[in-house]
Amino acid sequence: MGKAEKELEILSWTKAFKRVFYIYCIGGVLVLALFAFYSKDLPSIEQLQNFNPELVTRIYSSDGIILQELYTQRRIYVPLDQIPRAMIDAIVAVEDSRFYKHWGISMRDNLRALTVDVLTLSKAQGASTLTQQLARILYESIGFDKTFSRKMKEFLTALQIERMYGKDEIAEMYINSSWMGHGVYGIQAAARRYFNKTSEQLTPDECALLAGVIKNSVRFSPLRRPISAFERRNLVLRKMEEMGFLTEEEYALYKNAPLQVLKPEPPASTAPYFVEYVRQLLTKEDDKYGFDIYRDGLSIYTTLDSRVQSCADSAFIQYLSQQQQLLNQRLLNSKTEIQSLIKDTSLTVQNVKLMIRGEVPMAQSLKASLIVQGALVAIDPSTGKILAMVGGRDFSESEFNRVTQAKRQPGSVFKPIVFAAAVDNGFPVTTMLLNQPLVINLPDGTRWAPNNYDMTTSGNTTLRDGLAHSLNLVSVRVVHELISPSTVVQMAKHMHLTTKIPAVEAIALGAAEVIPLEITSAFGIFDNHGVWVEPYAIKRIEDKYGNVIVDYLPRRELVLSEETAYLMTSMMESVMNRGTGVTARSVYGFRYPAAGKTGTSNNFADAWFIGFTPHIVAGVWVGVDNPAVSLGSHQAGAVAALPIWATFMRDTHYAMRWRAQDFTRPEGIVEVEICKETKLLPSQYCPVETEIFTKSTVPTEHCPIHKEIKGDEKKDGVTF
Repeated sequence: MGKAEKELEILSWTKAFKRVFYIYCIGGVLVLALFAFYSKDLPSIEQLQNFNPELVTRIYSSDGIILQELYTQRRIYVPLDQIPRAMIDAIVAVEDSRFYKHWGISMRDNLRALTVDVLTLSKAQGASTLTQQLARILYESIGFDKTFSRKMKEFLTALQIERMYGKDEIAEMYINSSWMGHGVYGIQAAARRYFNKTSEQLTPDECALLAGVIKNSVRFSPLRRPISAFERRNLVLRKMEEMGFLTEEEYALYKNAPLQVLKPEPPASTAPYFVEYVRQLLTKEDDKYGFDIYRDGLSIYTTLDSRVQSCADSAFIQYLSQQQQLLNQRLLNSKTEIQSLIKDTSLTVQNVKLMIRGEVPMAQSLKASLIVQGALVAIDPSTGKILAMVGGRDFSESEFNRVTQAKRQPGSVFKPIVFAAAVDNGFPVTTMLLNQPLVINLPDGTRWAPNNYDMTTSGNTTLRDGLAHSLNLVSVRVVHELISPSTVVQMAKHMHLTTKIPAVEAIALGAAEVIPLEITSAFGIFDNHGVWVEPYAIKRIEDKYGNVIVDYLPRRELVLSEETAYLMTSMMESVMNRGTGVTARSVYGFRYPAAGKTGTSNNFADAWFIGFTPHIVAGVWVGVDNPAVSLGSHQAGAVAALPIWATFMRDTHYAMRWRAQDFTRPEGIVEVEICKETKLLPSQYCPVETEIFTKSTVPTEHCPIHKEIKGDEKKDGVTF
């Protein structure tokens, strides 16, 4: 080759080098420009440094049962030391075999994908590393569209992630963040959903199954497509064996293992009315404490006891269905009553009868009039903890919580508040009032003539007997002759009843509306020595690290003297032992020392029973949401509500292994022998009984009736 030829060749190579150099320079400038352009929409350094995935908030019962999970993404974060090594191996084997060798991206595969994207102006190809996948999982701004711009954002974010985190940290984030089908994100939620295990308990074949699901959770769903899931799992196992993560023997063992996943969906929430009540309380607190109940992975520890709740559910279902049958039968036999309930002109009596029989779906407009509902709430009177709550017969049908939201007439279940006002004003339980009709002139000029439930009358009756037998005439005379309506209103307010209670004579019979939770809590005051403790549902809230955000302590207030509380408790023990609540003993077998009161509103629209032992206070209401609809003739509190209460209390005391325990008598109460007839101090000739008094109300006078008859007072040789 001559000199000229060599010079031409050198010139040619020089020109080629310059062209390549210029191309690389231009390319470099373009790449830098692209980096600058796409970097503006990328996650900030602060976002990258603070990994904060959306986590499941769990609501727990006091005995450790998960009542409900709240989430937008069902994820339970677990640290690396709770992730099986087999899970990391499975992910690496099937998703990114060079994970521990690259620095966030695979240049060869990504350049291929980018080249195809540029040349064809088509959607980007695959080849994303685990780090790139994590980038688009974590940051919504990157997105999931298969476009060139998404690929660039993903590429740049992956580089940043690799700069800030080690490989094991990236694997931890990826495994906790990945969608694994059927509403779950991450290994822990998936382990619970598919295998009812914790992540630490997963076997290698189960890890391989979860790793295989990530690519396409629909196609490889172990629940809906078990054959595809089985084949996918075995593909992952084979790759694990090829990479040395499994031995040949382990691979042979695991590839033949059957799929053992849970087929049914997770069970419905325990205590749904209580859980919703808690959720509503939490939404009021989130701004105050700066948390998000749907994404912050909180642990909510509640007061509810699942054992007590189970007893409540069982008793509620058993007896409410009986009331429904009675209502159905009455309505089916009463065309007139059905017609009075129909508001929708398109419905006929025959249509409604078909609904009552369950042959066609019930019209929404009639549910409030045709379905017997109820409420049950149980509280620990000494702490205020709500132990059980049933707000209706079916949460899926009606989320209206009748424990906390309903306002209903209490009827005679309000009488203990009336009598407490009298006792607290110094009237002993032996105070006599006539059990006779009376007529009261009302402020509007009308006259009111109340009667007893059974229309009977008698003579002088003590407060104890008047309450035990729920005598309306005695209760009205308490308000009319001993105290005043305004005194009762004040007592109700002191006992933390917040509904409007007019100061009228009818207050004696419970004409005003009350909320079941509030009046049940009020009965707890008698049980708790006169101290009101605010009923509460949440004990504490912890963040995802277990740090306590808030620890709830209920308000406490001395409302009644200890003596008044005990006297009222004793009077309501008489209700249970020989009064309107006696069937709790004789029919339903509840033998524990207890106090309580029945209640029935006008036209049998509301049936109540509220009662307590030293361990627990519980209130039951039964009725129809439409207060114009009666439960039926004679469906009083002792018939419609007491069976639920007595069964619940009997079963709960057995389940909780509570011992029979008498109510504690305070020092200010004394037991005195009195004349059985006059209730005064007895002479030696009086029939005697014992009664309890405060020290200041012990009788000082002796019985003037029973005495020795002298000889000249004898008649026919008989001494009186």
